[in-house]
Amino acid sequence: MSLEWFDRVSGELQDHLKSICEKYDRNGSMIVERGSKHPRIEFYTELEDDERDYFSSLFFDPYNEEFYMESFDPDLGQISKVILSDIEDIVDAVHESFHNYLEADDDDDDYDYAYEMDMDDDNDDLHDPESDDSEIYEIDVDWETPEVTAYIQDNEVEVSYQFGIVQETGDGVLKRINRIRTADDDLIKDETNFIFSKEEASTIIAMIASHMDSLSEME
Repeated sequence: MSLEWFDRVSGELQDHLKSICEKYDRNGSMIVERGSKHPRIEFYTELEDDERDYFSSLFFDPYNEEFYMESFDPDLGQISKVILSDIEDIVDAVHESFHNYLEADDDDDDYDYAYEMDMDDDNDDLHDPESDDSEIYEIDVDWETPEVTAYIQDNEVEVSYQFGIVQETGDGVLKRINRIRTADDDLIKDETNFIFSKEEASTIIAMIASHMDSLSEME
């Protein structure tokens, strides 16, 4: 049993999809779940309220070292498994799922866009840009990995991480995303970013490695 093929595809898949599809580059995201018996990669778009709208799941069988997708056959009333033998097949399958998802949502998107335009027209004179006291500073980051799930509990708490490189300075960025589902089914999302240099990275890794045995598992 090996996850070498899974880890390789997980690391390359996002770049492959972005390179062949401009719409996916703008809207598509993926998250890696390694903790399951059959690890999987979930593909989604992120909505305005920080909710995720999933459109495809890619599973990995570690015993046979193969990727597969599941599809429901309405005639037979059962789920079938589609084996994807190489990364080209995987990219094509996810790409097709993404565009099927977009086509299914076209009508809803057109309605939402028209509604938002009407609301913007109504509120044009309610907002004065010069009255904004706060200034938002953004940095450009090349995200080298997808979100990788570190901890998940009963679909109520999820902690994931993503690693990137600051374009301007070459420093590393570790983003921690914490999602909590409340009793009222509201989603609370909290993001923190930790920026560090190459020299700091080796020190941080060494400190964590030497104290791993002292850490407690999340409950």
